[in-house]
Amino acid sequence: MKNSSVALSVNLSLPDWIQELEPLFLKAYPSDEDKMSLAILLANTNVEKITGGPFGAAIFDSRSGKVISVGVNRVIPLNNSTAHAEMMAFMMAQHRLQAYRLDDTRHQFVMATSAQPCAMCYGASVWAGIERILIGARRVDVESLTEFDEGPMPRNWIQGLKRRGIRVTRDVLRKEARQVLKRYQENAGLPY
Repeated sequence: MKNSSVALSVNLSLPDWIQELEPLFLKAYPSDEDKMSLAILLANTNVEKITGGPFGAAIFDSRSGKVISVGVNRVIPLNNSTAHAEMMAFMMAQHRLQAYRLDDTRHQFVMATSAQPCAMCYGASVWAGIERILIGARRVDVESLTEFDEGPMPRNWIQGLKRRGIRVTRDVLRKEARQVLKRYQENAGLPY
């Protein structure tokens, strides 16, 4: 039996169409709704272009409202169960700022995510170094409108984040975020 080599690297990339949105990443997003509209636009475009699941996220500098990074769900195209929108946005921000904890840069950051983070993304939020999370669709929306399993979450997850200095604002453009989930399901998107 021939020995197989061990993979020494993994390439996680956003879809090429992200470059077309570059002008949107150069402006400021002052309100929670402005930030969420970008996350929802990312999720919706990901569904329309069939480049991943119905989730989008963006990380912003809290003071300026400028985009630091964006992410969309890439689980199926990249064959990587960790390639969720929030995880991609965290990794892209950390790479851009060269900091494994974003708050080590002496700035504060807010993440807008089109849907409530799953169990994995919740955990990553604790260590990513953000101060706020804006959520569009709720977990109940994700699970009732699609066949996604969001994993086990602590009962008082919002309080758990609050104890760690992370504030949560839910239902920001919830109706619009739910529409993306419905569109994905109607287009026979794969649950995973």
